[in-house]
This record gives sequence, C-alpha cells and structure tokens, in this order.
Amino acid sequence: MSATTQTPTAPDSRTTPPSKLATLLGDRRLPVLVTATLFLAMYIAGLSRYQNYGFGEPQVFLNLFIDNGYLLVAAVGATFVILSGGIDLSVGSVIGFTTMFTAWLVERQGMPLPLAVLLALGVGAFGGFLMGYVIHNFEIQPFIVTLAGLFLFRGLCLVISKESISIGDSSVSSLAQTRVSLGLGELSIGAIAALVVIAVAFYVLHYTRFGRRVYAIGGNEQSAMLMGLPQGRTKIAVYTVSGFCSALAGLLFMLYIQSGDPLHAVGMELDAIAATVIGGTLLTGGSGYVIGTLFGVLVLGLIKSLIQFEGTLSSWWTKIATGVLLCAFILIQRAMTARKKT
Repeated sequence: MSATTQTPTAPDSRTTPPSKLATLLGDRRLPVLVTATLFLAMYIAGLSRYQNYGFGEPQVFLNLFIDNGYLLVAAVGATFVILSGGIDLSVGSVIGFTTMFTAWLVERQGMPLPLAVLLALGVGAFGGFLMGYVIHNFEIQPFIVTLAGLFLFRGLCLVISKESISIGDSSVSSLAQTRVSLGLGELSIGAIAALVVIAVAFYVLHYTRFGRRVYAIGGNEQSAMLMGLPQGRTKIAVYTVSGFCSALAGLLFMLYIQSGDPLHAVGMELDAIAATVIGGTLLTGGSGYVIGTLFGVLVLGLIKSLIQFEGTLSSWWTKIATGVLLCAFILIQRAMTARKKT
C-alpha cells in the first residue's frame, strides 16, 4: 500500500492582509488629510519666514476667508457637480454676468438692491437648471453644454455693457465695508456668507437623501439607475445648485470689487475646479468632501498670501504652484482609483 503525499498549497492571496500602503490608499479621507496637512505645513513655513512682517497676526489668517469668500462659494457649487460625475465650465461667466447684471439693475435701472439680488440669484439658478435639463434629456456631455453656457453668459455681459459699471449705491458700500468682530480679528459679510454656504453644503451632502443620491450617481450611474434613484432630477438639481452658487459668488465678488465688468472672473471656473480637486474630490465623481474643498481654497489663498509677503515673486507663480499641486493630487487620485480596481 503506497503512501500518498500531499503537496503544500500556496496561500490564498485573497486572505493576505493588505499592506499599510494599500490600506492608506484605500482610505477615502486620504486626499482631505493630505490637503489639510499641506495647508498646515505652508502656514507654519509662512510663520517661520515672515514672522517679523506680521504673518502671524490672526487677521492675516482671517483675510484668507475675506479675500477668497467668492471663490469658496463657487467651489462649493463645483463640488456638487464633480461629485455627481459632471463638470461645469460656466462658473466664471455666470459670476461675471451676475456682477454686470446686478450693477446694471442698481445703477442704470434704479432697482432696489434686495430685488436686484433676488433676480440675479434666480437667473443664475435658472441658467444652471437649463444646462442640467439639456445634459440629462438630450444626453449631451456636460463639457459641451456648460462650455456653451460659458460663451452665452460671457456674451450677455457684453450685451449689457462693454464698459465697467461702477456701483455707487450706499447700501452696497455699507455692506462691503461692514466687518464682524471675532475678538482676534474681523470677517466681512462675504466671508461669513461663504462659511454659511459651506455649513449648509456639508449638511446637505452628508445628512440628506439628495446628498446620498449625488454620491451614488457619481460613484456608479448605472447602479444608481438600477436602484431606482431619480437620476434625472438629481442631475438637474446639481447643476441648479451650481448655477445658484455661481450667482451668489458673483454677488460676493461684486461686494469685493464694488463694480460690474464684462471681464470679471475670466477663468475662475478653472480656479474653482482646481480648488475642488486639490481638496480631494475625485474628478470621476462619487468621492470627496466639501470640507476638503474649503482646505483647497485656503491652500490657493495661502499661496497668494505667501507670494505677496515674499514681494519679489511674480503673481504668475500662483498659477505655477496651482498647476503643480493639481498634478500631484491627480496622481494621488489615480493611485487611489487603481487601488480600488485591484
């Protein structure tokens, strides 16, 4: 009777515990943590280098919100769109149109500011609604539809006026100069409005059905459709939110500049998208946090502040630094996406 021998079997790779690097790359919070760490490191570097120039003053930090409040609101709208797997290239043009439209209503037509604000917000939201409707019902790529929106709203700026319209209304000046004391420093009305928008967006995305639908559609549109989620309504709503946020950003930008100009906010849609991506939102949709968008805007704003404190660098270094960071975070996203597929 012959004895049978058993050959040792190779360990099942599926039972092999993942490495620490794989676990780290699989964590959805990684991009946000990287952005927050980057901001903290840049701020500490600024403190050590420009301590004698007042960089450590609390007001310098609060100025990041004052100077970038309008970009923060625009980036929140872009976050909704990108989370759903789309893109909105009309953001900058809607901001520019809002400044022109509001200035024209207040200065040329004598309309009260509150009514002009409501009309501007309504036009922005309606423009976003139309783009979302066309994207869903005609199944056209968001890139094409929102590119058309970019040209449309920029053209409407020039229809209103080819020249800048200064706003001399006393209520606009009063709002622009109003500061709310926080003890260690002050915030403008625009900065407070931007923080309120962030808080509302955080609640909507993480604690409402609409927010869960946005994530689901961005993560896998086919699966969301099979689960019976209202795909069309959600898409249209997302672009409506983006249009509203762009119009609100235009109003905050108008307070910051106190004028309307057909060339205002040219290319700002790219800044909003860059801040969103640097904040950790995947360009393919389905993953990201609005808090990350906040840190993304703060990082871009801090780059501008550091260049201003340096004094010897051109403002174009802001674009160079933004491009480098954008490439780095896209590589991180690529690594995370590849990890999920394996």
